[in-house]
Amino acid sequence: MNQYTFYLAGELFSQKHLVGNALLAKAVCQESKEKYLPVLPQDLEFRSANPRAIRDHDLLSLLQCDLALFHFDGPELDSGTVVEFMFAKFADIPSVIIRTDFREGGDQDRGGDPWNLMCSFYPRTETITLPCLKTATQAGQERQNIDSFTPETLEKNLQAQLEAVKLTAHEIISSFDKVLEEKPILTKGLLVPIYDYLGRFPNFAETPDKVKELIKNALESKKEKGLL
Repeated sequence: MNQYTFYLAGELFSQKHLVGNALLAKAVCQESKEKYLPVLPQDLEFRSANPRAIRDHDLLSLLQCDLALFHFDGPELDSGTVVEFMFAKFADIPSVIIRTDFREGGDQDRGGDPWNLMCSFYPRTETITLPCLKTATQAGQERQNIDSFTPETLEKNLQAQLEAVKLTAHEIISSFDKVLEEKPILTKGLLVPIYDYLGRFPNFAETPDKVKELIKNALESKKEKGLL
């Protein structure tokens, strides 16, 4: 069985974000029996680094991954996540978008994606909308009265939330399986020049030779796995 790395893109601004990302990443890895191995930017980034170094490391890490998972939560999508999503699409990386936020947004007609239409309709991309409260209910979380909060009920509902994360992970795994079956958009004649361009246009601070080597290795790995 091939193993595939996936880049988990999303907000990294609070402890809730970091904990949620870590729990979901672990669940996808475990429930897929380690078929899908997460790469978390929060484990790559150090805020002591300068902003350009953080951006460079994230984009190069994304480019080296086999797949990508994008959190499209919030009333407005996180701009950094959108940049990473478009970079992944330029690189023809199979991608999954997950939204657990139950708030509606965007400018699409009823039944469309609940975000700006410019972030929709791309190839090799699966979309999951899974409102968190609905998933928690499916996982067995119960509504509490104000006088019924006890250590036992808190533990029970915490376990329901963890089960909800597993349900979400299974949806993601199924979507990863689907996008892996889709044919690449990039033709063989375009692979080298496009990936060469992807190593140039962000104006990485790293030396051109090192970036070129990373790009070359990433491209060869993707070709070996039949991704490109």
